[in-house]
Amino acid sequence: MDALMKMAALELGAYMAALMRSSMALALAAPLWLASGPKWPAKSVLKVHLIRGVVGSLMALTFFYSLTKLPLAETIAISFIAPLVSLYLAAVILGEEIKPRAIWGSVLGLVGVLVIVGGKFGRGNLNTDTWLGLAAIVVSALLYAWNLVLQRQQAMVAKPTEIATFYMAVASLTYLTAAPWLFEMPQIGQLHEVALSSVLTVAGALVMAWAYARAEAQVLVPLEYSGFVWAALFGWLLLHEGVTATAIGGTMLIVAGCWIATTRRRPEQSAV
Repeated sequence: MDALMKMAALELGAYMAALMRSSMALALAAPLWLASGPKWPAKSVLKVHLIRGVVGSLMALTFFYSLTKLPLAETIAISFIAPLVSLYLAAVILGEEIKPRAIWGSVLGLVGVLVIVGGKFGRGNLNTDTWLGLAAIVVSALLYAWNLVLQRQQAMVAKPTEIATFYMAVASLTYLTAAPWLFEMPQIGQLHEVALSSVLTVAGALVMAWAYARAEAQVLVPLEYSGFVWAALFGWLLLHEGVTATAIGGTMLIVAGCWIATTRRRPEQSAV
């Protein structure tokens, strides 16, 4: 989805790509929710939907903007500060206990990210666009950390189809507030990548809601690190972006961190 959205953002601009994606995804998710015979959510649940929709829309917009300035794999790598922040947000907001394995695994994943970013900066690839992209992805990552915790809250009080529908509806309305200044009518031929990305977005929202209803955020969040592997693959296949030795080395550390953070020790069997 990220690779397709980078292609769309480069052609349409980050704002129009984000607006088209959320609108199309809403058109796909809403019928699924309505077909289940839904009830209007309670005020407390609706409040979570609204907050996450606004936070998610700004998160996505800044992320798509950063994709127009930075390579896909490096952008994903820098965004990995989000899982680290969300572990502590989950403790504060959700009352989850942060286990030592989750902390050490996340730290190892961060080291992998620093290896990747250090390799890029060591090659002297710094200019105005790079700095703008870095600023955007840092803002997006901080919002994403909050989004991950909100996602857990949503999953505990609403079904996946309701979550996807309200998320896309609120995001679309948030983007429309800027339409008088930023909206430009796209051509049909420019919407192929956005349309496919919308399908992947809805599918991803449904399975993520299902997962977060069944596991703690600190268990699922470190799996975000594996996203770099897919970013490198699709960046190479679809965008012809190369993968450096430091990127590969950093990825190995990230995968190791995921394994440490998500693997729990088995309880010792008592002697009979």
